[in-house]
Amino acid sequence: MDIFGLFISTIILRPYVFVWLGLYFVAGGLQLGMKRIIVFTILAYVIAFISEYCSTRIGVPYGYYYYTGETHGKELFISNVPFMDSISYSFLGYFSYSLALLMSSPVTRKGWRFELQNPPWYSKKVLFLSAIFFVLQDVLIDPVSLMGSKWFLGQIYYYPEEGVYFGVPLSNFLGWFLVGLAIIYCFQKLDRKMGWSTEYAGNALMGPAFYFINMIFILSVTFYIGKYFIGIIGLFIFSILFYLTILKVRRTSSYI
Repeated sequence: MDIFGLFISTIILRPYVFVWLGLYFVAGGLQLGMKRIIVFTILAYVIAFISEYCSTRIGVPYGYYYYTGETHGKELFISNVPFMDSISYSFLGYFSYSLALLMSSPVTRKGWRFELQNPPWYSKKVLFLSAIFFVLQDVLIDPVSLMGSKWFLGQIYYYPEEGVYFGVPLSNFLGWFLVGLAIIYCFQKLDRKMGWSTEYAGNALMGPAFYFINMIFILSVTFYIGKYFIGIIGLFIFSILFYLTILKVRRTSSYI
């Protein structure tokens, strides 16, 4: 099958990924502008692919893991890495970045419209918060993805040695933190150099809303497959983040 055919087959096999990708372009386009969100997508994909390619060969940065290759011929792979896996880093990275901006910026409100005022696009606080929020998504995602055979994801990868966190090694989360840092750092540097950040600063809540909706989706799958203890841990993480976000919006919003 040619690349175009495999791409279409990937959409059919993984429609949920492309639904999230579409929502990401809507939210990111409104907040960052289409030029910036396209650049963000390319940066995130390239960094994610390199990280996955290296980890499946030399164990850096996530530790060793391997893709089963069961869906070869059914979906698009770049070398040994499923296309849909690396592309998901784009929307997961942006949702984390958008939440970090919200938590770090003054917010004004007019009716139901919330806007960031003078967002610190390039601050180290946003950089590190983004990486932390990025990892926390994976704390929910990875244990459930590892059990993909129990739901519609399928068994797409495995760790040769079972990790301590429900089969996931702790090195995986360190890797996600470093990759999250790399994605946001590279975007911040390029964004500042090109002077794009003056174009948009609004749409404060859509990205963070999708961050939490994605968590709800993963939690739903977790409880659906009967992994209640993992679900309780995930629900605890979700509740704390959601509470802090609501607190931020309520306390820092001013009416204009």
